[in-house]
Amino acid sequence: MKVFSSEYTFDYSWEEVSTANWRKYCPWNDKSPHVLSVDTLSREIDPVTGILRTERLITCNQSAPAWVVSLLGGSNTSHVYETSYVSPSEKRVTMCSTNLTWSNILSVRETVTYQPDLTASSPGHERTQFTQDAKITALCGGWQKIRTKIEEASIERFSENARRGREGFEAVLEMSRRVFGEEKERERAGIQ
Repeated sequence: MKVFSSEYTFDYSWEEVSTANWRKYCPWNDKSPHVLSVDTLSREIDPVTGILRTERLITCNQSAPAWVVSLLGGSNTSHVYETSYVSPSEKRVTMCSTNLTWSNILSVRETVTYQPDLTASSPGHERTQFTQDAKITALCGGWQKIRTKIEEASIERFSENARRGREGFEAVLEMSRRVFGEEKERERAGIQ
């Protein structure tokens, strides 16, 4: 098993980040062209806790290394199942995802959280802490050397995608702030 961990502080409030999170894979994000579609499977609010629970299916065009495809077969289209929990009272977004494609050969379990960064925020300048953890395990039997090679290739790809994903989300956050700011200005000016 290989583990990937990452932390980052977004220079945006938790409200901005948790709202923009739903637009992460939109045209404003030019760093995620591999995401073909995001389908919401279910969405519900727990009447007791107020937590919004959402299940989504994310379809990607994710090319595997040629040696993996020649060894294991498969296609470039992959599916990821994501469950997210938004707790407005705790100001916390937790997203858990797992691969559906090649899940009998490779297990990828990712957990992402967004919450206010109280150590780096100040009044009028709020920031959001992002943490990302992934466990990648090759499940194929056989030689340890092949399993290790698959895990190493997967963690390298995951790391590259995580970096691009953060960069793309920054662009989505910037555009969201600008669009919402313009809308607030129109409302103040009484323009419909």
